[in-house]
Amino acid sequence: MTNEQKELVKGTVPVLREHGVALTTYFYNRMLTKNPELKNVFNSANQHSGVQPTALAMSVLAYAEHIDNPGVLAHAINRIAHKHVSLDIRPEQYAIVGRHLLASISEVLGEAATPELIDAWAIAYNQLAGIMIGTEANLYSTTATKEGGWSSWRPFVVQKKVEESAEITSFYLYPTDGGKVVDFLPGQYITVRLYVPELKVLQPRQYSISCAPNGAYYRISVKREQGTAARPAGYVSNLLHQQVKEGDVIEVAAPSGDFTLDMNKHTPAVFISGGVGITPFMSMLEYLSEAHKDRPITWIHGCRGYDVHAFRNRVTALSGNRTTMSVHTFYDKLERDTGDQCYEGFVDLQRVEKAIVPDADYYICGPGIFIKKQVDYLRSQGIASSAIHFEEFGPAILVVE
Repeated sequence: MTNEQKELVKGTVPVLREHGVALTTYFYNRMLTKNPELKNVFNSANQHSGVQPTALAMSVLAYAEHIDNPGVLAHAINRIAHKHVSLDIRPEQYAIVGRHLLASISEVLGEAATPELIDAWAIAYNQLAGIMIGTEANLYSTTATKEGGWSSWRPFVVQKKVEESAEITSFYLYPTDGGKVVDFLPGQYITVRLYVPELKVLQPRQYSISCAPNGAYYRISVKREQGTAARPAGYVSNLLHQQVKEGDVIEVAAPSGDFTLDMNKHTPAVFISGGVGITPFMSMLEYLSEAHKDRPITWIHGCRGYDVHAFRNRVTALSGNRTTMSVHTFYDKLERDTGDQCYEGFVDLQRVEKAIVPDADYYICGPGIFIKKQVDYLRSQGIASSAIHFEEFGPAILVVE
């Protein structure tokens, strides 16, 4: 890009800050109307709630702000690439997205969208698309060439369903071809794809793998999303809970994700989860236990109450086999005595302050507001940002972290 073109892109930053979500909402409506086949790719709930347009608006803004040095977005680009690979996004789809994005900029900005500005954004978009396509190609190739690896979608049979709590059920997934499954890093997720009759489209959803790598199967543990006034009930989670039976076959994409346990470290690990955010930590804990890694562990989990507390007995059993693990549980309301390290209220790290040590690594997973609270507290205690790792379930965003 020329300096003049970079200045044109940066000149749109104020507009993107104020009207970015309106622009991206228009873009998605335009693209999905003219290319309805892409409805099989995008999460309809995130479209309905506005989460996806907001995520894209923040990403477009971040790219415009850092057009002089997009390298600072490398970590975020890698995270988005993992998400795209999990959805089987292919290079040819970038051309479709680019066409509709440029048309949306032109149609929304009107006379302000000069030919020079559109040309500048075309070059900027193609530059970013090239980076994404290259990163994703490496991820596809790396996974597909491993033992048990594959690309795109693979049929898996649900061999077993196990209720873990009043609202979370585990699904044990084995490949129908009888082959092995590619190993993964504890903390990664897989994508399952189901046909949703109400929408008349396929819908993909990412779920954390909740077991240790084993070469034979994956376990996902899915919360049944009941829905609220602000968000509809989960199409796929309800299908899995109500319609999918043992013996049924579903489509699965290979493991992805960069929220992973560093398996070479021996420093203390502190796992902090809210609700179904416990699932990636089950994979991490089972791996550490099965590999006989005597890494000190502090387990901090919060949920609404005893009946919705998934994996309670499993965590108790695993902690009993370790001399260097402590378990702390927070319930919104204590309805029964469950032990000395059970607290009433939301997760409050001040109440387990002995677990906050400078040399530990902190892994956090849960709703966005939950993550922010824990990260803010840890940073206020002088914990380095490099020691804090977190993942919020939802669309990945192109931002500097």
